[in-house]
Amino acid sequence: MNITHVVENLDRGGLERMVLELAKLQQRQGHCCQVVCLFDAGAQAGELQALGIPVIACGKRDGLDLRVLLRLRHCIRHHRTDVLHTHNAVAHYQAVLASVGLRIKHILNTRHGMGGNRHTGRREWLYRRALAGTDTVVAVCEASRRDAIARGILPREKTRVVPNGIRVDHFQPATDDMRHRLLQALSLPPQRRLIGNVGRLNWTKDQSGLIRAFRHVHAQRPDTALVLIGDGELRAELQQCAHDEGVADSVYFLGDRNDVHDLLQGLDLFVLSSITEGYSMALLEACAVALPIIATDVGGNAEIVHDGRTGRIIPPNDSQALADAILGMLHELGQATAWGHAARAWVEQHGSLEAMAKRYAQLYEGGVARGQHG
Repeated sequence: MNITHVVENLDRGGLERMVLELAKLQQRQGHCCQVVCLFDAGAQAGELQALGIPVIACGKRDGLDLRVLLRLRHCIRHHRTDVLHTHNAVAHYQAVLASVGLRIKHILNTRHGMGGNRHTGRREWLYRRALAGTDTVVAVCEASRRDAIARGILPREKTRVVPNGIRVDHFQPATDDMRHRLLQALSLPPQRRLIGNVGRLNWTKDQSGLIRAFRHVHAQRPDTALVLIGDGELRAELQQCAHDEGVADSVYFLGDRNDVHDLLQGLDLFVLSSITEGYSMALLEACAVALPIIATDVGGNAEIVHDGRTGRIIPPNDSQALADAILGMLHELGQATAWGHAARAWVEQHGSLEAMAKRYAQLYEGGVARGQHG
C-alpha cells in the first residue's frame, strides 16, 4: 500500500513523533511511505530519510500558496498514493484541495489535539469544508471525539478513536544510575529530588503554572529541583517567571533534546501541567519509564493516568492543587513507585505503537474506493 502522510513539519513534538514512528513501522510492514511537510522539513526529518523514507518540504508561505498546492499534488500523484493520511486541520484542508480529481482509495485525517488553538476560526471553517472529501476522521482519545462532535467540528458518522502509541520496548524503567548521572550533569547533590516536565514551552503546556506550584513545593522541600525538557517561544518568559517566583536557581531549562528517553530515566516524578491536550505522547513515555505521574484533567490525560492507580489527576489552572499533589508524592515515595510500575504495565498492554498501527490499518483497509474525490 502506498501511504502519504501530510504534516506541517517534523519538528520535535508529540504529533511529529507519532507520525515518525507510524511511518517507520508501516515501512517495516512492507508499505511504501512518504511524508510531505507543508512548511520546512523540521528537526527530525533526517531520522526518516536515513531509513529511505522520503520527506518532502513544500516551503509554504502565508495565505493561499498555489505553488505549494501544486507541489503537494505532484507528491501525492507521483507516489501513486492509496491512502492519504493527514495530521491536524491545516495539513488536511491543504491536502484535500491539492488532491481534487486524483484517485485515492482512502483519505483519513487525525486530529491530534482538542482544538486548543486560540485563532482557529478561518482554519476550522476551511477544515469543515474539506471533510466532505474525507472518508474517516480520527480523534486520538474519547474525550477529544466527544468534544469535537459536540462543538460541530467533526461529523459523528465519520469519526473514530485511535489512541496514540509508542515503542514501549525502546524505554527502560528509571534507574538510580540514570538519576545520579542526571544529577551530576546538573551539578546537583545526590539527595535532590528531580521533578520533570517534557513539552514545548508554550501556553498550552502551562509551565508557568508549574513553576508557580514549584515555588510552594520548594518552600517546604528545598531538596527539590524542577527540570523542563523542551524549547519554545515562551522560554525567556518562563525563565523570568522562575526568577520572579524566587526559584530560578532550582529550575533547569534543558532545551530541545534528542536524549529525552535517558533524561526521563533520571527523574523522580513526572508532571504534566497542560491546560489543553489531546492524547499526550509525553505521558505515554513517562508511563513506559515507570515514573510516578501527576497530570491535569484535560483532554485524554485521564484515559492514560488513572487517578489513585497509576498516578494522580488534578484540575488544570490550579497551582495549589498541583503543589499539594507533588508534595504528597514526595512524602509517599513508596506508593508513588508502585503507581509508576502500574503505569508501565498499563502502557505495555494499551499504549504500544503496534496496537495503534493495527487500528489505522483496519481503517485504511475499510475504505471503499471512492473514485475521484472532490
